[in-house]
Amino acid sequence: MPTDLPVMFARNLTLITEFLLVGFGEVGDLKFLLFVFLLIIFIMALMGNSLVTVLVVVSSSLHSPMYFFISQMSLSEILFTSNIVPHMLWLVLVGGGKVSTNQCFLQFYLLSVSTVAQCQLLIVMSFDRYVAICKPFHYNMIMTATLQLQIVVLSWSAGFTLSLLPYMFLSKLEFCGPNIINHFFCDIDPVLQLSCSDTSSMQLVTYIMSISAVVWPFLFITSTYISIIHTIQKMTSTVRRQKAFSTCSSHLMVVCLYFGSLATIYIFSPKTSSGGDTNKYLSLLYILVTPVCNPLVYSLRNKDIKSSLIKYVHILCNCFLTCIEQQ
Repeated sequence: MPTDLPVMFARNLTLITEFLLVGFGEVGDLKFLLFVFLLIIFIMALMGNSLVTVLVVVSSSLHSPMYFFISQMSLSEILFTSNIVPHMLWLVLVGGGKVSTNQCFLQFYLLSVSTVAQCQLLIVMSFDRYVAICKPFHYNMIMTATLQLQIVVLSWSAGFTLSLLPYMFLSKLEFCGPNIINHFFCDIDPVLQLSCSDTSSMQLVTYIMSISAVVWPFLFITSTYISIIHTIQKMTSTVRRQKAFSTCSSHLMVVCLYFGSLATIYIFSPKTSSGGDTNKYLSLLYILVTPVCNPLVYSLRNKDIKSSLIKYVHILCNCFLTCIEQQ
């Protein structure tokens, strides 16, 4: 009997090097329709955010702090969706698939980078709206090109640096039991549930990171808009009030959509294994719906972006017609 114990423990402590992502295996024969549906949304998200970014770069009328920050937000959305969706589409087609632990940890790291960067950029955009409405005469003096570049670099740096700590803790965990994840990407909760190591340190790091990268931005943005609303209420002109509300309404809608989806998935959704499918489908709000809605909110509610889009569409159409006539 004693000679068998080491063998038994060796089997139990065999470290796994890959996870099995279930994906949407439960949809069965509907997987092709689901694939087409998700692919269309993914293309819309990429095209919408890429279009906003390109318009801000090429259109001189959009060379202002607000649009520069919007373009950075669109870049973060492109990174975010490109990190998750292509592999998710593959999982839909094959009915689930394997991913190495290193690939899983890298996906989680890039997810954290884009999430933290987006939260910081939302702070930057709220500060920009605060200065524009509460200190309009000092706006150009405060929001200089140097300051814009510095705060954007800091936002992206925060994403890459703050995400390193949980990534390092996660990569040191050992996995020696089941390797099945009922999800379509390597989200932190289902991965931690599979670890046979002590995850208390990792959970503490994740909690601290959530406070600094998500809760703090939300509180800052809330306090900023309290000041903005207070300033708008003191305006005597109805026209000025309407203009002030319109300048920050798009950003406020994006803030509500972004933090609302985060809260729905990570706070109000079920945490038990029976809620796996619920969490998975709710995550689509965060992964695909928000990246699609953000450029629509900015473009449909912004006259400058719409006019720039119409201008360049006319230019492209004229160039296309000219090429046809020359042929």
